[in-house]
Amino acid sequence: MQNNFDVLIVGKGPAGISAALYALRSGLSVLIVAKDTGALARAHAIANYYGFEEPITGAELERRGEAQATALGAEIFTGEVLDLMFADQFHARVKGADGEREFLAKSVVVAAGSVRAKAPVSGLDAFEGKGVSYCAVCDGFFYRKKNVVVLGSGAYALSEAKELLPLAAQVSICTLGEEPKVEIPAEYAVEKEKIVAVEGDDHVQKIRFASGKEIPVDGIFVALGTASAADLARKTGAAVQSNKLVVDEKLMTTVPGLFAAGDCLGGILQVAVAVGEGAKAGLAVVEYLRQLRTKEGAAK
Repeated sequence: MQNNFDVLIVGKGPAGISAALYALRSGLSVLIVAKDTGALARAHAIANYYGFEEPITGAELERRGEAQATALGAEIFTGEVLDLMFADQFHARVKGADGEREFLAKSVVVAAGSVRAKAPVSGLDAFEGKGVSYCAVCDGFFYRKKNVVVLGSGAYALSEAKELLPLAAQVSICTLGEEPKVEIPAEYAVEKEKIVAVEGDDHVQKIRFASGKEIPVDGIFVALGTASAADLARKTGAAVQSNKLVVDEKLMTTVPGLFAAGDCLGGILQVAVAVGEGAKAGLAVVEYLRQLRTKEGAAK
């Protein structure tokens, strides 16, 4: 599999596959990265989608869409996007079954589904921007030589902890009562007990566990499950409001070349809507890259 593509699509649900189809039919190279199919695969019967006389399972609809995309030349990588950065082009760090890889792309469509649930910890929302962050790359600099905690138990949490380790005085990983899903190196303190509260005055000062134990902290980085669409957008510097990506009429975010489609935009969470938004984003990507090539040609 090559490392450099015209379009990187995060997510292989209806929005991601639809965007891929339009990009592929325009002659662009497309890589689709997804850990799984998300909510679609769990749908028992879809009976309100255009063109299907009989209900179809979400898993079968997903299989057909994926087969359609690969028939047109899409490459699909099964893995979790840990990081997405922009410097001349997009750099995606992805963890698959065989370890981590980096992919480059001229454009990105984030179609990673709806935002996951937040941790049920009292005070977490109140301290957002006051010691609670969702992006180690963005905010780690502000916690140099300070004590920080990463909330999570999987690869995404460990990835965020690795970003913080060279900066912070101490990095602890709090799994919120779960057993770690990855092997955590000895450099990190691990707290498996459930957190019941985040406390402080005008800034985070400590976290309190179910047993009553308290530990002082200067910063908390939330990295539950896998990186959401909003998490990835923040890493590139794209604007996010209420955990939804800010996009224009062509579904491009505030970062040129970064588009979004599907449930991550909110609204009506239906397959038909996701497919339509994927088509719109795919066509917008084609237009964006054509304009980019014209500008690059004129500059030579």
